[in-house]
Amino acid sequence: MPGFTCGLDATLRVISGKWKPLILYFVAQGGPTRYGELRRSMRDVSDKMLIQQLKELEADGLVKRTDYKEVPPRVDYSLTPLGHSLAQALVPLCSWGTEHMAEVSQVFAERATWPRRGRQPTG
Repeated sequence: MPGFTCGLDATLRVISGKWKPLILYFVAQGGPTRYGELRRSMRDVSDKMLIQQLKELEADGLVKRTDYKEVPPRVDYSLTPLGHSLAQALVPLCSWGTEHMAEVSQVFAERATWPRRGRQPTG
């Protein structure tokens, strides 16, 4: 069992990666969510990455995968009680992002003009 330096460390390890918080957000919005619906909600994620992240969230006990054993295949994803509690913890971060979206967009636009190789502009 990995040691955590604090509660935030434990949380960040569970939601590490670009896509896991978004998966939790979108699954929390509508209850059981089909894969295709989730894929359409999340721009720029590859199928391989989405499947991998869903499997990790399932293994961590946050997401439940229901396979209806039908042809054609029908599978959906929902949050476990643990997943619901984490999704609720993400709500203030969503609110912060909504409130500061214009400022964050401006910061990222300015950052895009920086010289490559990770150097910040001088002056």
